Amino acid sequence: MDHQIGSGRDLASVFQTGGATHAGHVRDHNEDDLVLLPEVGLWAVADGMGGHEAGAFASQAVARTLATVAAPVSAAGLVKSCEDKLAQANDAIRAFAQSNGGVIVGTTVAVLLVFQTRFSCVWCGDSRVYLIRRGVLRQLSRDHSELQEFVDRGVLTPAEAKVWPGRNVLTRAIGVFETPETERQEGELESGDMFVLCSDGLTGHVADDEILKIAARRPPESACHDLIELALSRGGKDNVTVVIAHYRPDSTRRLPPPQREAPPGSD
Repeated sequence: MDHQIGSGRDLASVFQTGGATHAGHVRDHNEDDLVLLPEVGLWAVADGMGGHEAGAFASQAVARTLATVAAPVSAAGLVKSCEDKLAQANDAIRAFAQSNGGVIVGTTVAVLLVFQTRFSCVWCGDSRVYLIRRGVLRQLSRDHSELQEFVDRGVLTPAEAKVWPGRNVLTRAIGVFETPETERQEGELESGDMFVLCSDGLTGHVADDEILKIAARRPPESACHDLIELALSRGGKDNVTVVIAHYRPDSTRRLPPPQREAPPGSD
């Protein structure tokens, strides 16, 4: 069956959404932020950099501007609105950096956009977008990092990459350059599709197969908390944020309240 979704209310009814963020065990502040707008067809994660106030300002600037995206009339219009908002946030972050002595301030961003049965992922930096489809997890985004470039060029093997000390060096971030350099991937939704957006505070501690196992067996809100708890149980060295959007067009009834359980590997 072809499910044509029109209004924001219809879209929100066919997506089950969850989101959570935590400062982690090392830092006393959280430079991550998130946006949950299922009625518009927009979900996002941002991970700021540049120090306490600067990193938080950057991620919040992105979250605040994305939160003003209006209900779209087309898939292309939604993408353009997202990119326009990211450009506005880019300008605000650069102005903030200039007023604070020219320090480097920026933020990653990973955005999921949905219009009817079309989805787009827009990202900049190393926050990720995963798609779980038919029981298989696939990373839709590609990290904009020095580490990823070294792996792509064969300078580092995947095993070496896991312990390479420069793994957090970004090649792109919102607010660092005059024009934000985003990347995009698009596709058609399938019933049961589940999108997982996260900052590197999750992927630094939790493997892809673990993300799949927890996200696939739990309602989105519970899965977000369980994934964060697993990252925290393994040190929680960074801020960690997770957003999950589960497309269920064939089920409009609400799930019963989830029963919480300890995430695997937390003992």
